[in-house]
Amino acid sequence: MARWPEPTSRSKQLYERGLEVFPGGITRTLPWQEPFPVYAAKGEGAYVVDVDGTRRLDLLNNFATLVHGHAHPAVVEAVRRQVGDGTAFALPTEREVALAEVICARAESFEQIRFCNSGSEAVMSAIKAARALTGRPKIVKAEGVYHGSYDYAEVSLDSNPSNWGNDPISIGYSKGVPKGVADDVVVVPFNDVEAAERIIRANAPQIAAVLMDPAPSYLGFTPMSQAFIDMIERVTREIGAVFILDEVITFRAHRGGAQTLLGIDPDITTLGKIIGGGFPVGAVAGRRAFMSVYDHRAGKPALPWSGTFTANPVTMTAGQVTLELLDDAAIDRINHLNERLVRSLNSAFERSSFPGQVTGFASMFMIFGHKRPIVDYRSAYASPAEAKCIKALQRGLTEEGFHIAGTGKGFLSTPMTEADIESFMEAVIKLTKAGLTA
Repeated sequence: MARWPEPTSRSKQLYERGLEVFPGGITRTLPWQEPFPVYAAKGEGAYVVDVDGTRRLDLLNNFATLVHGHAHPAVVEAVRRQVGDGTAFALPTEREVALAEVICARAESFEQIRFCNSGSEAVMSAIKAARALTGRPKIVKAEGVYHGSYDYAEVSLDSNPSNWGNDPISIGYSKGVPKGVADDVVVVPFNDVEAAERIIRANAPQIAAVLMDPAPSYLGFTPMSQAFIDMIERVTREIGAVFILDEVITFRAHRGGAQTLLGIDPDITTLGKIIGGGFPVGAVAGRRAFMSVYDHRAGKPALPWSGTFTANPVTMTAGQVTLELLDDAAIDRINHLNERLVRSLNSAFERSSFPGQVTGFASMFMIFGHKRPIVDYRSAYASPAEAKCIKALQRGLTEEGFHIAGTGKGFLSTPMTEADIESFMEAVIKLTKAGLTA
C-alpha cells in the first residue's frame, strides 16, 4: 500500500478531490504540509491513523484541543448517550450548568462564565465586553502573540524586521484590514516591563483592555515574568482598563490554568480547546462585576451575546467528562513528561551540530532552528532559513511516524507513555544528526 507522500497514496487522491471544492484544496490552513496534507482516518488514544493505514504518534492533538488524546472511552460513551437525547436545543440544558460549575470551581477568578463556540469567538467577546464596560475603543496586545482570527486580535501577529520598527507598530494581519482597526490596537513588547508600561500609559485614556497570553505559543511558550505580571495588574487597575488573560491554550497547564500556576489575577479569562473535550467551544470567565456586562435581566445588556450552537449539550458533556478526568495527577504526569522531553532534546542538541533548541511550558513544547535566548517575539522570530530547517524536521518526523506542527510546536496528551516520548526523541535526534541545518 502507498504511503504519504507518494503520488499514489490515498491522501494525494483526497487532496486532488479537495482542489475541486476548496480554495487551495484545503479548508484549514494550519494542517497544510508540502506537497499535500496527510488525511486522517481515525484516532486511537495518543495515535492517529491516516487514510493509507500509517499510524503516527500525534503530538498536535488538534492543536492542543485533545488533552486526553483521541476517542477516550469515557468521553465517547458520554457523548454517545447525549447524542441519543439530542444534539442542540433552542433551550438551556442541565449540561451547560454542570460544565460551568466544573470550570468555575477550578480558578479563583472564575466567578461566572459565558460560553461560545471557539477560542477566537471568546477573545472577540472579551474585547467587546471590555469596550462595553469602559466606553473606550483601544486594546493592548503583545507583539507576535496569537489570539485567534479576530481582526483586532491579529494585529502585529506576524510583523517582521522590515516593518516592526523600534517600538512595535500596529500592522494588520490579512489584506484589507481597515486602518481604524490597526489604530485601535496598541502593541507592546512581551515581557519588557519598562517599554510596555511606557506605551500603555501613553495611550491610557483610550485603553479598554490589556490582552495577554501567559505563555504565548508563537514565542515558544515563554511565560510572562513575575515583573511583567505585576506591572500589567498594577497598570490596568490604575488606568481603569480590563485585564484579559487568554488561556485558550494554556488552561491545560494546571487545574486552575496558567493563572493559578503563575499567580496571575485577571479580570476576564478567555477559554477554549480542552474545555470542549474535542468539540467546538469557547468561553469567557471572570469576576461577577465584569461578567455583568452580559446580564439581560434589566433589559438589553451592555453586550448582547448568543449563538446557535453555544453551550450545545454534546460539547458540554464532552467538556465535563474531560475536565473531571484531568485531575492534578494527570496534569503533573504530562507536565513532567514534557520537562523530560525539553531537557533531553536540548542536551542532545548540545552534543550535536544541530543549531537548535527546545523551549516549553507545562505540557507544551516548541523546537527552534536557532539557539538565541528567547524572551519575546523578536528573539523567537525565525529567519527564512531557520523556519525551513524546522519544516524539514517536521516532514522527516511525519515520515518517521510522528505529527508536530510546521512551526515545531507540540502538545502532549494523557495517553502518552514514557516509551512514546522516548521514541519521539530518538526520531528527532536521528533526523537532526542526519544533517538538518538552519
